[in-house]
Amino acid sequence: MAGNVAVEQFPFSWEGTDNRGQKVRGRTVAASEAAVRAQLRREGVVPVRIRKQSSLFRKSGKVTPADIALFSRQLATMLQAGIPLVQAFDIVGSGHENPAMQKLIMSIKGDLESGTALAEALGKHPLHFDDLFVNLVTAGEQAGALDTLLDKIATYKEKTEAIKKKIKKALFYPAAVMVVAIIVSAILLIFVIPQFESLFKGFGADLPAFTRMVIDLSVFLRSQGWLVGIAVGGGIGTYMYMRKRSKKLREAEDRLMLKLPIIGNILEKAAIARFARTLSTMFSAGVPLVEALQSVAGATGNIVFERAVLRMRDEVATGQRLQRAMENTGLFPNMVIQMVAVGEESGSLDEMSAKVADFFEADVDNAVDSMSSLLEPLIMAILGVLVGGLVVAMYLPIFKMGAVI
Repeated sequence: MAGNVAVEQFPFSWEGTDNRGQKVRGRTVAASEAAVRAQLRREGVVPVRIRKQSSLFRKSGKVTPADIALFSRQLATMLQAGIPLVQAFDIVGSGHENPAMQKLIMSIKGDLESGTALAEALGKHPLHFDDLFVNLVTAGEQAGALDTLLDKIATYKEKTEAIKKKIKKALFYPAAVMVVAIIVSAILLIFVIPQFESLFKGFGADLPAFTRMVIDLSVFLRSQGWLVGIAVGGGIGTYMYMRKRSKKLREAEDRLMLKLPIIGNILEKAAIARFARTLSTMFSAGVPLVEALQSVAGATGNIVFERAVLRMRDEVATGQRLQRAMENTGLFPNMVIQMVAVGEESGSLDEMSAKVADFFEADVDNAVDSMSSLLEPLIMAILGVLVGGLVVAMYLPIFKMGAVI
């Protein structure tokens, strides 16, 4: 059976008729067209046309965290409805629009059909199913409550994806506007300013210092702009290359991001929300606290918080209370620490952590919305200074000439 799993599979689209003579169509993943025909006949479908999708389309897909969140919810819903696990995988996989996700689901389905446990089958794809996902599935299989645990996983994935989108929105909006401002300024300097420069040559008078500076900048960009582009592109490429290979650089970046005004506060709240949501999900599934903290560390999304949680894990493993370990990091607000302390004392750490997560997720939502409202006038002011400054610089000589006349 292991050899069958290793066979490369391909996406196929098919059309046929079911037992009632009605036309049906769909997509599936299999090793060959013959395998598709055999599978359809087992399902009571007489295939009329089967087409293999092109390799270009097949490879263009990419499994995203959003795909994994949707898959978790679909699988949890089907298991709660009483659909057998293998059949649920078949339904979810054949109906998925992303070829890469479809192939992944069908690969796991093949492992399940060969007798492999779900947690083990998922563990073969660590890029898409992390330790937290696999540990929760393991706990669900052992407790005979896989549908319940998958529902918790689905809720967890949905909430973490929602907060990631909020963070991306917070970072993308000002960055996108600034990029547009730089592009517009570059276009003005390269294509518009030279027209004014040729006009000013006929004035026969000295230009204002501000106008002279803008013209010199325009001349520099036209003659040496390609060097600037190469330098900026090379710098960004070098930084991205070093960032992937240097954990110290990523930690320095995460520390810097946490200290930024407005954005740093949002990132800190988001990290705390992910910490609390992951801890609640893991602890409610019966995962031991020390083991849960290992998964929680990787889910915070910030190396500063990740290292702090790993230190907390070490302290808790030696008998320290979680409340005290959190205090020692100096990263968590007093409200979070007190909520965790109440949860520890009352035996409801999962419920208290969930309340903390709900609070900070809502806080992140409000902070992002507020930031957007605050940044809009600031960004407009920056755009006005950049673009308006160039316009004013070009009209200063004309105003000066008008005053002389």
